Amino acid sequence: MLAVPSIDVRHLRKVYGEVVAVDDLTFAVQHGAVLGLLGGNGAGKTTTISMLLGLLEPTAGEIHVLGIDMRRQRYAALPRMNFSSPYVDLPHRLTVRQNLLFYGRLYGVKQLRRRIDEIAELMQVAAFLDRQTGKLSAGQKTRVALAKALINKPDVLLLDEPTASLDPDTADWVRTYLKDYQAQTQATILLASHNMSEVERLCDDVILLQSGRVFDRGSPRELIERFGREDMEQVFLDMARGRGRGLEALRRNEAAK
Repeated sequence: MLAVPSIDVRHLRKVYGEVVAVDDLTFAVQHGAVLGLLGGNGAGKTTTISMLLGLLEPTAGEIHVLGIDMRRQRYAALPRMNFSSPYVDLPHRLTVRQNLLFYGRLYGVKQLRRRIDEIAELMQVAAFLDRQTGKLSAGQKTRVALAKALINKPDVLLLDEPTASLDPDTADWVRTYLKDYQAQTQATILLASHNMSEVERLCDDVILLQSGRVFDRGSPRELIERFGREDMEQVFLDMARGRGRGLEALRRNEAAK
């Protein structure tokens, strides 16, 4: 087990003009853990993931992934990371196979063609490997994005709405696969999702984000009990509607500053 967290974020801040997208965000994810990052639209989830990947430059703060400073040495960490997001399209004119070949080479995957065949079967995309990615359905694109995210067997996996556009049966299958993958490889996973049953099933720990700041944090069970609710969907709604102990804790934290 690593002596340092797989993901270590300290006082992270991102500002666009007068808009503060992420505000003094601090958290750590231990090796082999699954952290859920939850919040409404505009809460800062995707911005945080983009900064973790080095796609966005933080306004302030520090990010270390696998013990590596992402501002100074991110290329040392990126081969051991990967991500999936419905907001980032793969090249539409390339076939699925061509996309996987391109990203596999980018990540330096050994025995790449064998790995493509393997991950295509696992993600159930083998039937359309030679079809242009732009001609796939939304659900097929989601599965291809997951195949790309797993092509290099990453140690750190960042997932933004990983089961978006999937039918319930396929989404359930993907969650089972991710759970098994994490258990077998001890990969660290950061999951941003609006699917609360998915969060309860996959996550060891959850951060509730509101306006770019931590509203509350705990395991799904701890948050459900703290809010006095039956499930994470009710917890999420309490946060969105300005109710619950999380909001009271946030106000106490603000008053103490």
